[in-house]
Amino acid sequence: MSTRIPFLKGHGTENDFVIVPDPENTLDLPPETVAALCDRRAGIGGDGLLHVVRSASHPEAAHLASEAEWFMDYRNGDGSVAEMCGNGVRVFARYLQRAGHVTEGDLAVATRGGVKTVHIDKAGDVTVGMGRALLPAGDVTVSVGERDWPARNVNMGNPHAVAFVDDLAHAGDLYSPPPFSPAAAYPDGVNVEFVVDRGPRHVAMRVHERGSGETRSCGTGACAVAVAAARRDGADPAVTGTPVTYTVDVPGGTLVITERADGEIEMTGPAVIVAEGEIDADWLENAVR
Repeated sequence: MSTRIPFLKGHGTENDFVIVPDPENTLDLPPETVAALCDRRAGIGGDGLLHVVRSASHPEAAHLASEAEWFMDYRNGDGSVAEMCGNGVRVFARYLQRAGHVTEGDLAVATRGGVKTVHIDKAGDVTVGMGRALLPAGDVTVSVGERDWPARNVNMGNPHAVAFVDDLAHAGDLYSPPPFSPAAAYPDGVNVEFVVDRGPRHVAMRVHERGSGETRSCGTGACAVAVAAARRDGADPAVTGTPVTYTVDVPGGTLVITERADGEIEMTGPAVIVAEGEIDADWLENAVR
């Protein structure tokens, strides 16, 4: 490990990330190292970590190298591996632009949830093609304290349980994962969204992200919420042939989610790089002992 390791800090609607550029995949980033970097008091602090690697240099993404030069090796704040992070993809693209690897316009980013199409517009927002939502059958329930609600099971490359509530305060503190049932619905845990209506095709949400706790925003969660709200409202673009767009307020800002007639979902929102520096390797070695 080199004496100092470059890093950046960025956020998308205040869902924040430590960014570690490592094009040739030379760094060892076990879970305890990632958790130390994401620690908000003793480390840099972040909801997760974006490990920036060329697809050809990573064993999990080498088969995607012909489709996408760059692989987003995403980790949750506790160090666990995640399939996808929608806000993370936007920040990842913003880093690639800042580093001179890409310019405004279209690009492809490889993730464990597949290759995502990205568009960086001149106004500064970033749009990500999030793929299609899967809606597994079966009833799901989530609970907080004495309250429980039916939830919609939505998979956006990672699992979500979307519950519509009367007041976002009913979600509680979201420090720990809200209980859900049946356990078989989410064998590897789940992201849980609590949602209230704000107006026509306009909702607000809070989320407990698996492995991170409550975050200020969740891109895949906002997509799951928009799909669940559309189905609740009787809108299905695959049936009507008409795209449907929802505005989703998150604690850290606003995302705009469009589900197209072909089932593809697009998410548009900001992506900001706020700092750049170096990690002291000696500190990091001591931090994970």
